[in-house]
Formats: sequence, C-alpha cells, structure tokens
Amino acid sequence: MKTNWKGLVLVGLISSASTLAGFKLLGNDSDRDVIFKEAPSESINRFTSTGAPVGAPGDFVYAAEATTPTVVHIKSTMTRQSSRGQQQIPDIFKDFFGDDFGGGSRGPQSQEASGSGVIISPDGYIVTNNHVVEGAQELEVTLHNKGKFRAKVIGADPSTDIAVIKIEAKDLPAVTIGNSDAVKVGEWVVAVGNPFNLESTVTAGIISAKGRGLGIIGQSSRRNGVTPASTAAGDSPLESFIQTDAVVNPGNSGGALVNLKGELIGINTAIASPTGSFAGYAFAVPSSIVKKVSGDLIKFGNVQRGYLGIALDDLDSRKAEEYGVKVNDGVYVREFTENSAAKAGGVDKGDVIVKVDGLNIHSIPELQQSIGLHKPGDKVNLTVNRDGKEKDLSITLRNRTGGSEIIKRDETAAVMNTLGAQFGNLSDAEKQRLVRYKIDGGVKVLSIDGGKFARSQVEEGFIITKVNGKAVKTVKEFESAIAGKEESMVQFEGLYPDAPYDVYSFGFRM
Repeated sequence: MKTNWKGLVLVGLISSASTLAGFKLLGNDSDRDVIFKEAPSESINRFTSTGAPVGAPGDFVYAAEATTPTVVHIKSTMTRQSSRGQQQIPDIFKDFFGDDFGGGSRGPQSQEASGSGVIISPDGYIVTNNHVVEGAQELEVTLHNKGKFRAKVIGADPSTDIAVIKIEAKDLPAVTIGNSDAVKVGEWVVAVGNPFNLESTVTAGIISAKGRGLGIIGQSSRRNGVTPASTAAGDSPLESFIQTDAVVNPGNSGGALVNLKGELIGINTAIASPTGSFAGYAFAVPSSIVKKVSGDLIKFGNVQRGYLGIALDDLDSRKAEEYGVKVNDGVYVREFTENSAAKAGGVDKGDVIVKVDGLNIHSIPELQQSIGLHKPGDKVNLTVNRDGKEKDLSITLRNRTGGSEIIKRDETAAVMNTLGAQFGNLSDAEKQRLVRYKIDGGVKVLSIDGGKFARSQVEEGFIITKVNGKAVKTVKEFESAIAGKEESMVQFEGLYPDAPYDVYSFGFRM
C-alpha cells in the first residue's frame, strides 16, 4: 500500500537545535558579526572516560556531555484572539484537545508552547525553528543550569524553518558546528532536546537517509488559506532534510542532532507520524543550511540566497526516456525563469545537472541545498550532461529578483508580521455602507493569529480608519502609515461595521 508521507509529517511540534563549530568571523562589513564555534575539517582525537576514542561506534556519553549544556528550553507565550461568537483555536491545539478546547468566551486567550534551541555563540545567540517562535509575544529561555532569560527574535526564515533569537548573557557554552555534508547513512547520531517539557533529554539512533524533500515547510504557517506576509514575500522553501530514527517528539523542535564527537549536524524539525508522536522517523535541517541561514539573519536581518533561475524535474529511467536524455540520474532543466542566472551562464533547456562544484547531484533537494548555501554574486561550477556528454559551466548566481545585489530586509513586512494579522481593502458595498455614517473608508482586519493585535482584544472584521490620527483607506496607505515605526508607539482607531457609531481606539509600542 502506498503511503502518503506528506500527510503524515507533523511540522511545528518537535524542537531541534542547530550548532556550529573552529572559530569563524562572518565578514568585516557588518556591525552585527557573530563568532561561531566550528569543527576543524579533521577532528582532533579525543578520548572518553573509558579510554575509547571520541566518536567510537556505540559510545554516546561524550556526545551527550558535550551537547547537553548548549541546548536550551524555549517557552513561547502567545495570545490568540477569539472571533465574535466563536473562539478561534489553532488547529495544532484542536488536534490534542478537541474542538471545544478553550470554551466559548470572547477576548484574547493566552496560550503557551515549548520547544528547544541551541546556543551558537558565547554572547547569547541561539538557533531554533521558526515554528517554535512564530507568533510569540514573549520568549523565555531556560539554560541547562536553570538560568532563565527573556529572549528577542533576531530574525526568522520560514523557507528553511530556521530562526535566531538572543538573550543578554555572556560566556555561554556554545555548540560546535560539524559538517553535515560529511555524515554518512548508517552513522550513529544523538538527538538532544526537551520533549513534552522533559528538559535535557538525550536519544540515539542512526542516519536513515539524506537529502529528503517532503514538501512540508510553510504548511504550518498557513491558517484558513491565508499565507502570512513573511512567508509569501520570502524565498521559496528549501528542504534537504537529514532523516534519522533517533526518537524525537513534540518539544524537540529546534533541538540538536549531533554526531558522536558532539558536533552539530542538524536541527530537529519534523517527525513522520500518524499520531503526533514519534513513529519511527524524524527529520533535521542540515547544519550547513543552519550555519548559512543563521549567519545571514544575524548579519543582514534576512537570508541571502543564490538562485539558478530554472524549473526542474527529478529523473528516473522512465522520465529519461520521456525527455529523451542519455542519463537517468540528475536533475532535468525544464524551463528558465526571467533573468535566469543558469541561462545567462550557458545552461540549455533539456540539460541534466549532474554536479555542483564537483559534487554529484541526484535530486532536486540536493541541488537546492548546494545552491542555497551561496549568496547572490557567487560563482558555482555546474556540470551538465548534454546529449550524453558532460560540460562544465561557470554560473554567477542571482537573487530571487534576478539581480546580484544583497536583498535588504523589508522593514514594512517585519512590522506587519509583528502585528500578527492579515488586512484587506474594503469592498464597494462596505464602502457605501460606511459613507452613510460619514466614514470615508478604512482597512479591514481579515484574520488574527498572534502578534500585537491578539492582545488588543480586536476581533476579525474590525475596520481601521486611522493610524496615529491619519486616515487610512487602503492596505497600501496602512502599510505606509506603520512603516519605520519599530520601537515606536502607534495609535489605531476604528469600528465594527455592525456598530459604526462605536469608535474604538487602542495603541501599543511596535
């Protein structure tokens, strides 16, 4: 019987952490550099208390001792806003507690969730999953020594489900980041996290597979068919998971997957399960991606990803025959996007990409990972099979808009994400109805899912008419009114269409 793994994969329930290793400085042109602890290419021989070399098969003690102090427990507090007459409860809670969870009262409902994170620098930078911190108003981090700190989100990348948070602390134990590209199927690994709020839990298993693409990133961010602006405006999903049979459960999200040398090779992110609990397989974001994404988030505020600009298809013998190509292993080039870097570099439609920088490519996730680790403007060597012969091409990667410049953080999108709501323009009928009450227009609140608006007791359907005393009639005007207002007080004024004479005013610091 064919199993639909996408339907079984549960994202957003487990926590994982990512780590980095050696000392490496992220460039000299930024005031937000961070020092990562990075493993040397050839690890120095170390020995366990038993006298056996570190990393010996079956010895998990050293890995556990080295990693556990670097893994933290993250508690997120969020406020969910009930709608008029029917409270909105996130699907994730309904799955566990039923549709009646929370009762039927109106007003904001405070809820808590937990996950894990990994310390990547001694001065307080922590890597976790985006779904662990998404929509949270408050984040509390508990260290291995029971110290508790408030944390702030430095940046998040929904396309890889990686986020970076920071606490104000010094001299913290930082994880050593290993080379996830060097791990082998069958290699022993250790998962460290906080499943079911059980802090500092260690489990062991092996690498079951590499380069898994499951089509799951971004699904947990969609509510009622609405995609948050942070997801819609960002990069396309990048999935190349490490699959393991180490036991991972809800609460492990953002936690560490390490080799027996205690080097971080992945951040635990998802489980394949029909029940919501571990059922045999878990998936981690490779440390190569974690290192790239976290470094960019700290340095630039968003991720700088290089793109080839092509539409792809995986190959097998049947598709090779269908496409009329000479090889059945690699990635087939179907089409080019506008301003394609690959096309400009000499790639032809119908080519089969077989190598990137000398490394064999067997699938789309492997190709996406190899290219996604580069920034716009980087050059990569692409080997393509064309009419049965291999050809090397030098490609200069571009950003998602087809340029080579650094993509700056969209400050307006960041502020909108802080609000935790989706907004829409009024229909002609809604405008006409408001005109009768001498109201020229406004912006409608379509949905509320955490963020500042959830705390304000505003409900879906509310119409915002003014921001800081200035009238707003469209979403574009609304975005302009709040642009650049981070760390500033913003006052909103509006009404409900069924009670247009009752004007409400509320405000908060962005």
